[in-house]
Amino acid sequence: MKLPFQIDLSNKVCVVTGGGGVLCSMFAKAIALTGAKVAVLDLNEAAAQKVADEINAEGGTAMGVSANVLETESLEQAKAVVNKTFGSVDILINGAGGNNPKATTDDEFFAPENLGKMKTFFDLDKAGVEFVFNLNFLGTLLPTQVFAKDMLDKEDASIINISSMNAFTPLTKIPAYSGAKAAISNFTQWLAVHFAHTGIRVNAIAPGFFLTNQNRSLLMKEDGTYTARSEKILSQTPMGRFGEAEELVGTLLWLLCRPASGFVNGIVVPVDGGFSAYSGV
Repeated sequence: MKLPFQIDLSNKVCVVTGGGGVLCSMFAKAIALTGAKVAVLDLNEAAAQKVADEINAEGGTAMGVSANVLETESLEQAKAVVNKTFGSVDILINGAGGNNPKATTDDEFFAPENLGKMKTFFDLDKAGVEFVFNLNFLGTLLPTQVFAKDMLDKEDASIINISSMNAFTPLTKIPAYSGAKAAISNFTQWLAVHFAHTGIRVNAIAPGFFLTNQNRSLLMKEDGTYTARSEKILSQTPMGRFGEAEELVGTLLWLLCRPASGFVNGIVVPVDGGFSAYSGV
């Protein structure tokens, strides 16, 4: 990976949750190129270690750590490992999140004739909805409670949350995920105010549509062509394509660079190819 511009985060320690995924592994690799030590946290320890191994092979400094973002004890154990090996944490990227099929409708618009024939709003599973809200919201709140303790009263500490364009305007079919990401955006603003006197800045990135392991089956057919939902998404994205993971790096680096964004606090930055600007006409 080649960074779009250079910043110096040497002597910094960064924790990336959900670091085994497509976007967050890219975040971890980008931050490692700035000189920071990176702890890649993931529920799947093998996935986390794979990313860390790739960073180390390229000359960076990283470690893979198993952690469940929904369990404070697991996060505390991970923090102890990070502190022992790398030292006090300066940067937290709250990347863990996701959706659940049980919290997703089959129909975009409700029609009474679909009752009993497909999964409608009335069939959404309570446990599935709870899972989505917990994974996204609590999965951001709990790591912040644990790792932000290291950041208090540092001159250059930063938390980056991962929101979504769903938070601005909810997409059809995914009410729980859209609502959970809206909570992340709101929480980002709340945290920015709450920590404003501590030296910790809190901002968020809201990616538009990027191909990931999580959504690939929804957006791509087995033959590599786009699904009908992809075609609809692209028709509403003025740039007419999906984003590349690397296209999030510039925003990430800008938000982490104190000389460039030291007075930027509590914002949610869309990176969406113009999706949020387009009225459809």
